[in-house]
Amino acid sequence: MRGDGAATGRLVRAAFDPPWWLRDRHLQTILPNLVRRPQRLPLRREVVELPDGDFVHADWTPRKTGPIVVLLHGLEGNIKSPYASGMLHALHATGWRAVLLHFRGCSGVPNRLPRAYHSGDWEHLKVFLDLLRAREPGVPLAAVGFSLGGNALLKYLGETADAERLQAAVAISVPFDLGECARAIDTGFAKLYQYRLMRRLKNSVKRKLAVGVAGFAPPPFEHLTTFAEFDDAFTAPLHGYRDANDYYTRCSSRQFLPGIRTPTLIIHAADDPFMSPGVVPTASELSPTTVFELAEHGGHTGFAEGLGFAGWKVWTERRVRDYLGPRLD
Repeated sequence: MRGDGAATGRLVRAAFDPPWWLRDRHLQTILPNLVRRPQRLPLRREVVELPDGDFVHADWTPRKTGPIVVLLHGLEGNIKSPYASGMLHALHATGWRAVLLHFRGCSGVPNRLPRAYHSGDWEHLKVFLDLLRAREPGVPLAAVGFSLGGNALLKYLGETADAERLQAAVAISVPFDLGECARAIDTGFAKLYQYRLMRRLKNSVKRKLAVGVAGFAPPPFEHLTTFAEFDDAFTAPLHGYRDANDYYTRCSSRQFLPGIRTPTLIIHAADDPFMSPGVVPTASELSPTTVFELAEHGGHTGFAEGLGFAGWKVWTERRVRDYLGPRLD
């Protein structure tokens, strides 16, 4: 599985090989993300003001100097998400600074404006990276995005063709085709994941309504049961898209992959239950600066290697450090 070299990126088999008892895609998705409890770090919260009058929160690990790795979480994720807190701890242990940049309204405090966030929303990332560059002009910067955050990161890299702000980027378990992923998660066992995430989305809307944000008057949403319904009634109109199909078409990251100029690693599992195998791009769709590592197993943001003395061992934490190391140090 390789591209032709000069014109495309590389599509290669990932080195991830879980034990036999961890090869089920649902075990990979559920165990490390629902059962795992990584060690907590003392974090420092920064308020990042946005040009439109809104804000987001950035949670920093304790180090004061060194390269900075910015993390973007997935749908309804936050600092408590095991995949995010685990990666923060791994990067901190490497000797780098790590910071989780929350999407609007995801840090536990509703945002100010009558809007939320979505899969193509990268404006706050650009503001934050510009802030870091102005504050520390010479610091090496990288970014890691999970799921929805990975889609937004790849869209940012491909849409802006900005190779100066970041030395490298990593995207994990990305929904490259949002429409296809919305259909895939509405089938079979995957409906349970959709149900859980839909419940969290609705609760987020309720919290925002409870604080009385001016101009925020979403349509009735309690009866909505699928991502497609929610995005059609809520996400799309709230953020200026005609409907869910328009939102999916314009925000899916797959179309932006050829424009990426930053050295980028994409990690994906062929058995990801949140999506179908058809969402995986071909080598010809990748830019020359991109390496796509496709694992046979791994589930959605799972990639658990098994249980170690200190708890779950997650391969992506080691792989991200190995990839970023030569580019940051």
